Amino acid sequence: MSPVRLWRLSAWLRSHGHRRLARLVKNFNSVIYHNSLAPAAIFAPDIRLGHHSFGTIIHSNVVIGRRVTIWHHVTIAVHAGTRSPQRIVIEDDVMIGANSVIIASGGKSLHIGAGARIGAGAVVASDVPAGATVVVPPSQIVLAGERVKARGRAA
Repeated sequence: MSPVRLWRLSAWLRSHGHRRLARLVKNFNSVIYHNSLAPAAIFAPDIRLGHHSFGTIIHSNVVIGRRVTIWHHVTIAVHAGTRSPQRIVIEDDVMIGANSVIIASGGKSLHIGAGARIGAGAVVASDVPAGATVVVPPSQIVLAGERVKARGRAA
């Protein structure tokens, strides 16, 4: 059974009042696929989790739209309790690259607009407009305390 199907099952169980059973299914998913997918999160049925969602963590205060792709080792978290009004809202057609972190902190909500792309390894802590792409800065090589740009020029 895929991690998405297990996540759907745990969410369905939770929404029908079977919290303990939902947690059991969530924990089973975690053991098999090394993820933490909260049953209280709201997500569209056509979500895609790349590489079986290995290492993916999704907080319960997250709302995920349609046709969203989330690759492995992604963290989507709200620095707030599950009953707080703070949310991370990810609209339709968003792609989130491997090893990305999306975090809403300081009692704020965060919004990822439709069609946005979050590059691999990016850290997102503020709103992303629709259609935007977020990437990490260029790589740098550090040798013996000297900073050298990846192209070999001294910094």
